[in-house]
Amino acid sequence: MNFWEYVANRHQQLLTDAYQHASAVFQCMVVATVLGVLIGVATYRSEWAGNLATTTTATVLTVPALALIGLLIPVVGLGVPPTVIALTLYGLLPVVRNAIVGLRGVDPSLVDAATGIGMSRPARLLRIELPLAWPPILTGIRVATQMLMGIAAIAAYASGPGLGNVIFRGLASLGSANALNQVLAGTLGIIILALLFDAAYVLIGRLTIPGGIRA
Repeated sequence: MNFWEYVANRHQQLLTDAYQHASAVFQCMVVATVLGVLIGVATYRSEWAGNLATTTTATVLTVPALALIGLLIPVVGLGVPPTVIALTLYGLLPVVRNAIVGLRGVDPSLVDAATGIGMSRPARLLRIELPLAWPPILTGIRVATQMLMGIAAIAAYASGPGLGNVIFRGLASLGSANALNQVLAGTLGIIILALLFDAAYVLIGRLTIPGGIRA
């Protein structure tokens, strides 16, 4: 059968795999965003602490995804746990780096003015610094999400959820009738999900970033 016939016959399974893929990436990005912003808040005021946070999270990216997942399997087993841990770790660097850059880029005069009217440190952070640092943080989230879309496919090596299973099945049966259809379906599915996520982030940016800041 040709590619479109394959998709029509397997659309239900492909949609299920696509949903699992998107869900895994989304949930891991939520965790990575929360952790990344917290790390950024804790370290941006200190040069050495900020550099340490950036270097530490960058070191994770030097570890091949397949190797990291393989190292996690003996510790947490197969399936969802190694997928979640690996994706969260890989998603930290862009968020941490952009959170630090964004917070350091806030105009000190605005912070001083907020201090002068009696705002507490947490209030300044939540009402002044984080909102102004949000555009670069959102950019970091977008970059991390695009990375995780591809990395999540490798989680199929550890019986993880998602479209990687379709790709791996196709690669394992190269030469059979539907092998290339499987690889193509999984790959195109990941590309489509990445584009949909990025479009959602563009919409979020338009809704949450004032026009003056975007300009």
